[in-house]
Amino acid sequence: MSLLRSTTLVIAFAAALLAGGAHAADVSMADGSVKFSTPDNWLDIMETQGDPEARVFQVPDPSPTGRNSLARVTITVKQVADLNGFNQYRSDATAKAMALPGYKASAVPPGPNSNVYTAQENAAAFSYTEHYWFKNGRAIQLRCMRPSQTQAGADWKTAFDKGCDAIAEQLK
Repeated sequence: MSLLRSTTLVIAFAAALLAGGAHAADVSMADGSVKFSTPDNWLDIMETQGDPEARVFQVPDPSPTGRNSLARVTITVKQVADLNGFNQYRSDATAKAMALPGYKASAVPPGPNSNVYTAQENAAAFSYTEHYWFKNGRAIQLRCMRPSQTQAGADWKTAFDKGCDAIAEQLK
Protein backbone atom coordinates (compact mmCIF):
# COMPACT_ATOMS: atom_id res chain seq x y z
CA MET A 1 0.00 0.00 0.00
CA SER A 2 1.40 3.36 -0.93
CA LEU A 3 2.16 6.04 1.64
CA LEU A 4 -0.42 8.33 0.04
CA ARG A 5 -3.10 5.64 0.23
CA SER A 6 -2.19 4.86 3.88
CA THR A 7 -2.34 8.53 4.79
CA THR A 8 -5.67 8.91 2.98
CA LEU A 9 -7.11 5.92 4.87
CA VAL A 10 -5.95 7.33 8.21
CA ILE A 11 -7.48 10.73 7.41
CA ALA A 12 -10.73 9.10 6.23
CA PHE A 13 -10.91 7.02 9.41
CA ALA A 14 -10.28 10.08 11.57
CA ALA A 15 -12.94 12.07 9.70
CA ALA A 16 -15.46 9.24 10.10
CA LEU A 17 -14.61 8.97 13.77
CA LEU A 18 -15.06 12.68 14.27
CA ALA A 19 -18.28 12.78 12.29
CA GLY A 20 -19.73 9.80 14.17
CA GLY A 21 -18.72 10.90 17.65
CA ALA A 22 -21.15 12.87 19.72
CA HIS A 23 -19.99 15.86 21.71
CA ALA A 24 -19.86 15.00 25.36
CA ALA A 25 -21.05 17.03 28.29
CA ASP A 26 -23.12 15.49 31.12
CA VAL A 27 -22.64 11.73 31.46
CA SER A 28 -24.50 9.21 33.59
CA MET A 29 -23.40 5.59 34.06
CA ALA A 30 -24.36 2.60 36.22
CA ASP A 31 -28.08 3.45 36.33
CA GLY A 32 -27.30 7.03 37.33
CA SER A 33 -25.04 6.21 40.29
CA VAL A 34 -21.94 7.55 38.51
CA LYS A 35 -22.21 11.03 37.01
CA PHE A 36 -19.66 13.45 35.60
CA SER A 37 -19.25 16.13 32.95
CA THR A 38 -16.62 16.30 30.25
CA PRO A 39 -15.22 19.28 28.36
CA ASP A 40 -17.42 20.18 25.38
CA ASN A 41 -14.71 19.45 22.83
CA TRP A 42 -14.28 15.81 23.93
CA LEU A 43 -15.95 13.33 21.58
CA ASP A 44 -17.93 10.40 22.95
CA ILE A 45 -16.60 7.64 20.68
CA MET A 46 -17.59 4.40 22.42
CA GLU A 47 -20.04 3.12 24.98
CA THR A 48 -20.63 -0.35 26.36
CA GLN A 49 -23.60 -1.47 28.43
CA GLY A 50 -23.79 -4.17 31.08
CA ASP A 51 -21.16 -5.08 33.61
CA PRO A 52 -18.60 -3.71 33.20
CA GLU A 53 -19.91 -0.54 31.63
CA ALA A 54 -17.47 1.77 29.85
CA ARG A 55 -17.40 5.14 28.09
CA VAL A 56 -14.52 6.25 25.88
CA PHE A 57 -13.89 9.85 24.90
CA GLN A 58 -11.47 11.13 22.29
CA VAL A 59 -9.65 14.31 23.22
CA PRO A 60 -8.94 15.88 19.83
CA ASP A 61 -5.28 16.66 19.18
CA PRO A 62 -5.30 19.21 16.34
CA SER A 63 -1.66 18.64 15.44
CA PRO A 64 -0.27 16.13 12.92
CA THR A 65 0.46 13.87 15.91
CA GLY A 66 -3.30 13.49 16.43
CA ARG A 67 -3.71 11.73 13.10
CA ASN A 68 -1.67 8.76 14.30
CA SER A 69 -2.03 8.78 18.08
CA LEU A 70 -5.52 8.88 19.57
CA ALA A 71 -5.63 10.68 22.93
CA ARG A 72 -8.49 9.29 24.95
CA VAL A 73 -10.14 9.01 28.33
CA THR A 74 -11.97 5.88 29.49
CA ILE A 75 -14.27 5.52 32.47
CA THR A 76 -15.14 1.93 33.43
CA VAL A 77 -17.63 0.92 36.12
CA LYS A 78 -17.87 -2.67 37.40
CA GLN A 79 -19.99 -4.13 40.16
CA VAL A 80 -17.95 -5.72 42.94
CA ALA A 81 -19.14 -7.45 46.10
CA ASP A 82 -16.92 -5.66 48.58
CA LEU A 83 -13.57 -3.98 49.20
CA ASN A 84 -11.76 -7.24 48.42
CA GLY A 85 -13.49 -7.34 45.03
CA PHE A 86 -12.43 -3.74 44.40
CA ASN A 87 -8.83 -4.52 45.33
CA GLN A 88 -8.85 -7.52 42.97
CA TYR A 89 -10.28 -5.37 40.14
CA ARG A 90 -7.61 -2.71 40.69
CA SER A 91 -4.87 -5.35 40.94
CA ASP A 92 -6.00 -7.02 37.69
CA ALA A 93 -6.12 -3.66 35.87
CA THR A 94 -2.66 -2.74 37.15
CA ALA A 95 -1.29 -6.11 36.01
CA LYS A 96 -2.71 -5.48 32.51
CA ALA A 97 -1.05 -2.07 32.45
CA MET A 98 2.29 -3.53 33.53
CA ALA A 99 2.06 -6.03 30.65
CA LEU A 100 1.82 -3.25 28.02
CA PRO A 101 4.86 -2.95 25.72
CA GLY A 102 7.45 -0.57 27.17
CA TYR A 103 5.63 -0.15 30.51
CA LYS A 104 7.52 2.11 32.89
CA ALA A 105 6.25 3.75 36.07
CA SER A 106 6.92 7.43 35.45
CA ALA A 107 6.03 9.37 38.57
CA VAL A 108 4.86 9.17 42.11
CA PRO A 109 1.10 8.55 41.84
CA PRO A 110 -1.05 11.62 42.58
CA GLY A 111 -2.85 9.76 45.34
CA PRO A 112 -3.87 6.38 46.70
CA ASN A 113 -5.32 3.95 44.16
CA SER A 114 -3.64 5.80 41.28
CA ASN A 115 -0.96 4.92 38.72
CA VAL A 116 1.14 7.09 36.43
CA TYR A 117 3.21 5.38 33.73
CA THR A 118 4.30 5.36 30.11
CA ALA A 119 3.90 2.54 27.59
CA GLN A 120 3.97 2.00 23.85
CA GLU A 121 0.98 1.87 21.51
CA ASN A 122 1.61 1.35 17.81
CA ALA A 123 5.29 2.24 18.37
CA ALA A 124 4.38 5.60 19.94
CA ALA A 125 5.01 6.48 23.59
CA PHE A 126 1.90 7.29 25.61
CA SER A 127 1.51 8.79 29.06
CA TYR A 128 -1.13 7.18 31.26
CA THR A 129 -2.80 8.30 34.47
CA GLU A 130 -5.23 5.92 36.17
CA HIS A 131 -7.42 6.46 39.22
CA TYR A 132 -9.60 3.91 41.02
CA TRP A 133 -12.48 4.36 43.46
CA PHE A 134 -14.81 2.02 45.34
CA LYS A 135 -18.29 3.52 45.66
CA ASN A 136 -21.69 1.97 46.27
CA GLY A 137 -20.59 -1.57 45.43
CA ARG A 138 -18.82 -0.49 42.24
CA ALA A 139 -15.21 -0.30 41.15
CA ILE A 140 -14.63 2.83 39.07
CA GLN A 141 -11.58 3.31 36.86
CA LEU A 142 -10.60 6.57 35.15
CA ARG A 143 -7.86 6.02 32.57
CA CYS A 144 -6.38 9.01 30.73
CA MET A 145 -3.90 8.36 27.94
CA ARG A 146 -2.25 10.82 25.61
CA PRO A 147 0.81 10.78 23.38
CA SER A 148 3.89 11.53 25.47
CA GLN A 149 5.11 13.78 22.65
CA THR A 150 2.69 15.80 20.59
CA GLN A 151 3.10 18.62 18.15
CA ALA A 152 0.04 20.24 19.75
CA GLY A 153 2.36 21.64 22.41
CA ALA A 154 2.37 22.22 26.14
CA ASP A 155 -0.97 24.07 26.22
CA TRP A 156 -2.78 21.08 24.73
CA LYS A 157 -1.12 18.68 27.21
CA THR A 158 -2.09 21.00 30.07
CA ALA A 159 -5.70 21.17 28.87
CA PHE A 160 -5.83 17.37 28.52
CA ASP A 161 -4.48 16.86 32.04
CA LYS A 162 -6.82 19.52 33.44
CA GLY A 163 -9.82 17.77 31.87
CA CYS A 164 -8.77 14.44 33.37
CA ASP A 165 -8.21 16.02 36.78
CA ALA A 166 -11.67 17.61 36.62
CA ILE A 167 -13.31 14.23 35.96
CA ALA A 168 -11.28 12.66 38.79
CA GLU A 169 -12.62 15.32 41.18
CA GLN A 170 -16.18 14.53 40.12
CA LEU A 171 -15.73 10.78 40.55
CA LYS A 172 -14.28 10.94 44.06
